[in-house]
Amino acid sequence: MNLDSTDKNIIMRLQEDCKQTNKELSNALGLSVTAIYERVKKLEKEQIIQKYVAVIDKDKIDKGFVAFCHIKLEKHAKDFVVKFEKEVCKLDEVLECYHISGDYDYILKILVKDMAAYRDFMVKKLTTIDHIGSTHSTFMISEVKQSSQIKF
Repeated sequence: MNLDSTDKNIIMRLQEDCKQTNKELSNALGLSVTAIYERVKKLEKEQIIQKYVAVIDKDKIDKGFVAFCHIKLEKHAKDFVVKFEKEVCKLDEVLECYHISGDYDYILKILVKDMAAYRDFMVKKLTTIDHIGSTHSTFMISEVKQSSQIKF
């Protein structure tokens, strides 16, 4: 789908506040409520807008300890990769998982309460997944930038 400037404006505004009404978007962009509605529905249908979420303050829900864990698999056989990816997706503590290039195969962003909870997660959950050859963890000192907005 080719996005015009109006589509991009709608997307930018919804990324800033997805609770805006079609009427608010209509007033801001100078289009009818129906036109806004139809454009948003088309963006959703085309999976450009995939979902709407609430951004949570992780400290206020006692999940302020952020770890990045690099994973190296024993082998790169397809069944090892598929099994690892399936299992890691089941772990609630894992917010993000990326298959990467370089010395490691995956990087995971993990949120837990504290270092003790991270150790518990590693021992009882992550390292029980078959075919993990090694792990390397780093920990967030401070969050400099965190965003889910994609700019045009």
